Amino acid sequence: MSTVTKSMMEVLKAMKGVSGFDRVLDKVTLVSAAPGKVVCEMKIEEEHTNRMGTLHGGLTATLVDSISTMALLCTEVGIPGVSTDMNITYMSPAKLGDDIVITAYILKQGKTLAFASVDLTNKANGKMIAQGRHTKHVGTRQAL
Repeated sequence: MSTVTKSMMEVLKAMKGVSGFDRVLDKVTLVSAAPGKVVCEMKIEEEHTNRMGTLHGGLTATLVDSISTMALLCTEVGIPGVSTDMNITYMSPAKLGDDIVITAYILKQGKTLAFASVDLTNKANGKMIAQGRHTKHVGTRQAL
C-alpha cells in the first residue's frame, strides 16, 4: 500500500469520526490514492436514498465535494482549499444495494485555483451515475 493511500485512509477516518455533517461518509471505503487521484467505493444503503429508493442528490454532491478535496490533498501542495464552484450532472440512478465507485481527479492546479472532476459509476455495470466538477481556491503558500 502506497504512502499516499495510507495518508488518505487516515484523512477519511478523521472525516468519519466527527459529529458534524461529514459523518455521512462513514460508509465510504478508500480503494486507492495517488498524486491528484482518489478512488473510493460505497454501497447504497437506506440512509443514502431519497423517497424513490435511489441515491440522494445531496449525498452525491457531498461525495463530489469530499472526495475531490481528498484528491487535492494528494497533490504536491496538499491543502484542501475553499470551494468556489461546484456542479453536478445526474445521469442515472443508483439504487438501494448498488455498489458505486467514486473517482476524483485533479484536472489542473494553479497558484490560486484547483479544478477537479469526479465520476460516480455503478460498480457492477460501469454505468455513469453522475459527474461533478469542483473548483477550489487554494490561495498561495506563504513561507513560514
